[in-house]
Amino acid sequence: MPQPIIYWIRRDLRLHDNPALHYAVQSGRAVIPLFIMDIQEKKLGAAPKWRLGLGLEYLSGELEKVGSKIIFRSGKPEAVIDELICQTGAESVCWNRLYDPVSRQRDEGIKKCLAARSLEATSFAGALLFEPWTVSTGAGGYYRVYTPFWNAVKDREVQCEHPSPQRIKAPTEWPVSEKIADWKMGQAMGRGARIVRPFVRLGQVAAVDRLSTFLDEDAAQYPDRRNIPSVLGTSGLSENLALGEISPKQCWHGGQRALYEGVQGAEIFLKEVVWREFAYHLMFHTPHILNSNWKPDWDKFPWKTDEDDPAVLAWKQGRTGVLFVDAAMREMYVSGRMHNRGRMIVASYLTKHLLCHWRIGQKWFEQCLIDWDPASNAMGWQWSAGSGPDATPYFRVFNAETQLEKFDPKGRYIKQWIAELDQTPSDTAKSFFDAIPAGWNLNSKMGYPTAIMSMKQGRERALNAYETRGF
Repeated sequence: MPQPIIYWIRRDLRLHDNPALHYAVQSGRAVIPLFIMDIQEKKLGAAPKWRLGLGLEYLSGELEKVGSKIIFRSGKPEAVIDELICQTGAESVCWNRLYDPVSRQRDEGIKKCLAARSLEATSFAGALLFEPWTVSTGAGGYYRVYTPFWNAVKDREVQCEHPSPQRIKAPTEWPVSEKIADWKMGQAMGRGARIVRPFVRLGQVAAVDRLSTFLDEDAAQYPDRRNIPSVLGTSGLSENLALGEISPKQCWHGGQRALYEGVQGAEIFLKEVVWREFAYHLMFHTPHILNSNWKPDWDKFPWKTDEDDPAVLAWKQGRTGVLFVDAAMREMYVSGRMHNRGRMIVASYLTKHLLCHWRIGQKWFEQCLIDWDPASNAMGWQWSAGSGPDATPYFRVFNAETQLEKFDPKGRYIKQWIAELDQTPSDTAKSFFDAIPAGWNLNSKMGYPTAIMSMKQGRERALNAYETRGF
């Protein structure tokens, strides 16, 4: 009998269109799905770790339906894999690639160690449509601006999806597994888990259903409705893509079919899929985007870095007195996500009106978003702050008041999320006070605060700071 193959699960919590899993099943060997709780997973923020735990539990159930299960182990991946090889006699390990610098370095090291022992280590492209090194400019470099990147890939052929396995061969004897419940992946979420849970779109089936519904019912109005924060005008698939509960190929092929059928808005949806690709392209080629200014000139800018600053606390608590900013922050605590228009507004306000370092916001989102993604989060914050890959001039400063008038003229978004301004607040608005840390001592009976500063004052201060520093 051939020796078993270890399939290392990372951010690919699905059965359909999973290249590594498909390879393992097609090998004809017994497959041992493995998830490792390593230092990278332990360091995850509260919401992403909790959401990962939910996804793993769901995937475990899906694997059981096809005769398999997940072996949960904790420790350094190289040591865990080595131990499992010794226990099972496995001669092959496979996984879908990740592209952040820490994972790349780790995976390369594991491949070398396995190769030195004449063991097979095979990795696959399962998280992206176009791997970063396959897209280059005419001069052979990487793309720094999105539009040329889109033009370079929009007509490329995307491979067909891999089918879901109908049955996965199990080993004669399963190795010992830790219990995921013992990891307490939702502990840091505290009472917020109960509030956010109804908003979670968990697992592959729910993700595919949402994609189908979006393309059939919502994509036609996507160009207009995607900027309206009070409606479900987007695909809402960010949390599923972040954990690989749906593949970008599924999104791409679905969008292409809709475009072929004449669905208005399908091309813009495809551009958003590629926007995510662009974030990974930049993370791969310029990994410093994750923790330092993408444009080095911004190193001389006098960002405020005090995370205990009262203004930063007001921003985190959704009590800046700026309606759009506060509503968006509260949406995040209740639903685990934030509308994209809201993300731009709250990021612009923190980095430009308050002149706080984008890293403060980046790290806070990493704690609070169930759809947190390292590449998209970093690029989004730097795009908003002006220090990143934005073709629009750095001195663009969003006016949260005029943005609200434009995209929420009837105040529906505000009513959804801000309780203090309404005698009969909505359930979602009231839920904010049950989701946030109890230590904040906030309640719906408190008066709504006055604005920290006017939109005009904040804009003028930001422009003056830019001019003083020679931007």
